[in-house]
Amino acid sequence: MTAPAERDGTLTRRAALAKARQSRRPSRLGRPAGATGGPDGTGVRDAGFPALLRAVWEQARAAPDLAGAVDTLLTLAGHVPADIQLRALDVEAETALKALAGRSWRDEGGDTGRAGGAGTAFLGEIGLDTSGRVVVRVPSQGPLSAQADLVDGVLRVPWSEEDLAGYRTELARAAGRWQESADDCRRWLAQAGPDGRAALLQDLVEAALRTAPFVLYAGKRQYTNFRGPNTLTGKTLPPGHPDCALSSLAGLPLELWSDSDVLLVVCLTLLVRSAGYARIEEANGTQLTLDHVALLLERTRRAYNAAAPALDPVPEPASHTVAALGELAGSLAVRRRDLMQRVQLYREIYGPLMHKIERVAGPVKSDAERLEAEVCARLRERLPVTGDTLAELAAGVESSPGWLAGAHGQFGTGLESLVHETVCAAAAVFDADFAMSRGMRSLPALIAALRAGAYPEIAGWEIPHFFCCVVPSPDAARLFGGSAGRLADTAWAISSRMQYNSWHFLVGNLPKVPEIAARDHFVPPAIPDIAYYSDQHHNGHVAARVRFTVRSPQPVQVLGQRFNGFMDLRLLRCEGLPFDEQDLLAAHRTSAFIAGATTLAAGLVAGGTDIEVTAFDSAWHWNEIAG
Repeated sequence: MTAPAERDGTLTRRAALAKARQSRRPSRLGRPAGATGGPDGTGVRDAGFPALLRAVWEQARAAPDLAGAVDTLLTLAGHVPADIQLRALDVEAETALKALAGRSWRDEGGDTGRAGGAGTAFLGEIGLDTSGRVVVRVPSQGPLSAQADLVDGVLRVPWSEEDLAGYRTELARAAGRWQESADDCRRWLAQAGPDGRAALLQDLVEAALRTAPFVLYAGKRQYTNFRGPNTLTGKTLPPGHPDCALSSLAGLPLELWSDSDVLLVVCLTLLVRSAGYARIEEANGTQLTLDHVALLLERTRRAYNAAAPALDPVPEPASHTVAALGELAGSLAVRRRDLMQRVQLYREIYGPLMHKIERVAGPVKSDAERLEAEVCARLRERLPVTGDTLAELAAGVESSPGWLAGAHGQFGTGLESLVHETVCAAAAVFDADFAMSRGMRSLPALIAALRAGAYPEIAGWEIPHFFCCVVPSPDAARLFGGSAGRLADTAWAISSRMQYNSWHFLVGNLPKVPEIAARDHFVPPAIPDIAYYSDQHHNGHVAARVRFTVRSPQPVQVLGQRFNGFMDLRLLRCEGLPFDEQDLLAAHRTSAFIAGATTLAAGLVAGGTDIEVTAFDSAWHWNEIAG
């Protein structure tokens, strides 16, 4: 006969399994998951990256002249800076576009206009491929339709004798530069020796594994871990996979490395040395040559020098050799660590090409001060805080943090109330369609595991160990057909994704014991960003209409350890105007207020107080949004 305890245990397990099989979507709470008669919707054809590319191509085809068509293609109809696309071109396409349209990322001076001339000596083509890159048919090449996956057809471009002459002369110079770059990289790798090259490859495989997806070019080769046939380690290819270009080089003598592979390894190494793995994303969608890396590092050098004029300037490199650029990269890394204590660095993200640009923020101006003041006014009305600035509010909480552990308002803890009220204030003040903040549900569990050194246990925690409070604007239902139910489902989908982000970043702060190294994670973010047109690639972004965003990650101190990216505040606009730098600066101060309170809560827990976040689950979002 089965013992009562065993029967109770069986029932408990059965109940847990039954609950796990229920849908967590707010509009279907308590119902079996996957039991609907069909999909909620058939999707929107005129959304996402393919739709953007179709619209860009139609606009380019309707342009009155070649210059207008090229500008439309390079900027993806105003969605990205032309400079990114210009730096994506291989030698032949780069040279052709300069000869035909006078467009080049190089500032070489002189006349860059088209030579012109009568007659047609060659009928070329310009197109747009499905990765968003401009492609050009040049003399000696076949039709673009046989070389690239095109969006839709080509534009025929006549070449005159003068165009061909200019192209031929410039191509010889450009091809020479490219080969010199590859040869210098090969010499540098030879000096590194087999062990040095193996270490470089191992570090770059780790970089590809621990950063967001990227698409890079070296000559005519594409290197990517983003969709399509992957050629680098990432979500699809594990480390050591034979299809990974980096892993496949590990056993080869240097003589058998292609010039493109040589450029890939050396240029990525220079980028990583200048700012860590995240710098790779600033080359996203562009070619990798020493000249391209030199341009990126030079822009960074000028920005860093302008940001701290009282410091000795970082000197200009003597040349574009690997050795000279390596010295510059090292100097920039040192200066960057210094600047992180002096100024606010952030990144701009151009969603269609996933390209990032590091910026140095200017001073806080009246716009940011006004936003901060409005946030403070709302928080003073709803929380036991005083002060005219967020720093003053934070100081007040620090002087008497005990209320964070007790019930406040509708919440079981003051910490939950502070998170919710701050997110609500941000949604209203920043005119956001959604605002959100994520974190960890059980600080006691984290502190107990850290004290025990139980890193494998932390690595085994799943997404429900984290939370994200998502607050839509009062009129956000307009974006989803006026349906409060669809809005609640969308908010929960966003919350679930943000919980995943917390899961994905947390262990990046822990010692690399085998269980942590084996666990999927990214390097935690350390600086905020502004994104433009993020509603392109990620299916969730397309569905939730994530167009313009501000992300402000913050560190939290737990038992004296700094956890980068432990929480963040995000603002989202689905339409209208993008956020600007002053929005970001005010949002970063707002997220710091939540992070400071979380650090204080961790301190209370370390001293024996129990603080658990139980709100912000699926049912909470349904009740708050759909009622």
